[in-house]
Amino acid sequence: MNIKITDVGYYLPENIETSEQLAPKIGKSVDWIVSRTGVQERRVSDIDVDLMGAKASKLALKNKVPDLILNASGVGKQVIPDTSVFIQKELGFKGIPSFTIHSTCLSFLVALNTAANFISQNTYKKILIVSSDRGSRGRNYDEPESAALLGDAAAAVLVEKALDDEESCMLDFTMNTYPEGSHLTEVKGGGTNLHPHDSKTKFADNLFTMNGPMIYKMARKTVYNQIQLDLKNNNLKADDIDLVLPHQASGLAIKAYSKYGGFSIDKVVNILDKTGNCVAASLPLALAIAYEDNRIKRGDLIYFIGTGAGLSVASCLIKF
Repeated sequence: MNIKITDVGYYLPENIETSEQLAPKIGKSVDWIVSRTGVQERRVSDIDVDLMGAKASKLALKNKVPDLILNASGVGKQVIPDTSVFIQKELGFKGIPSFTIHSTCLSFLVALNTAANFISQNTYKKILIVSSDRGSRGRNYDEPESAALLGDAAAAVLVEKALDDEESCMLDFTMNTYPEGSHLTEVKGGGTNLHPHDSKTKFADNLFTMNGPMIYKMARKTVYNQIQLDLKNNNLKADDIDLVLPHQASGLAIKAYSKYGGFSIDKVVNILDKTGNCVAASLPLALAIAYEDNRIKRGDLIYFIGTGAGLSVASCLIKF
């Protein structure tokens, strides 16, 4: 599909929470936090996801006006109305169709594929994709590993149709879901199952919970298989990929792309130590920071890959 990411933007909250500051809150040492998660520091936002997303979006838009806004975040501002409405309000627009693509940490990749299809069908011409997550709001300090992982950030991209003489395109998108992993990453409350009015709903049900070791065990095999299939289907070898942009799930997960996936470590973008796991925002944030650091140029072969609650695995291959 002849689409092009024309610009990117991101927002990192000013407030930095170091692992030294977090350690007493979760009853663990700094060495424990860093060795288990790979996170040295993470950002904690004082503003909500709509304003965070708008700040990132303004940098990506550069005074352009989109004709569609896709919110691709892990957790919304509230149940109703859709978070994209609040982002549009903060941007000062009105009348632009906007809705959410929600697939937890993979929301950005699914939104990118959705945008590519819309543009290929000439339904829309300029699509803004925004991922804005405030994971710090849902941390459970009684679950040290997940509490140490989560951070706050927002990132946005503008997607348009590539011109006939441009190389930019989406080459491939794949997603697979394995429901046997549905219990491994959860926020149990807030829906119809454990409604806030139900007497059986506990405070902890509204917080993030995960089984890190089991997720890693399940994800490593499924991700490895997907990488091999993606390379085979596109007649590529690992060395042909210019840059790998993984979901910043954990330090161990990111290292696995070079240890088991066959990609050289210098090609795998790792921003986890300074940002933590920013849920759905982590993938476009890694893209935006890599672009800012001049690690991406036009025509590069970029491989997005990651996992999300479910357990789902998704990948996307683009020529930037």
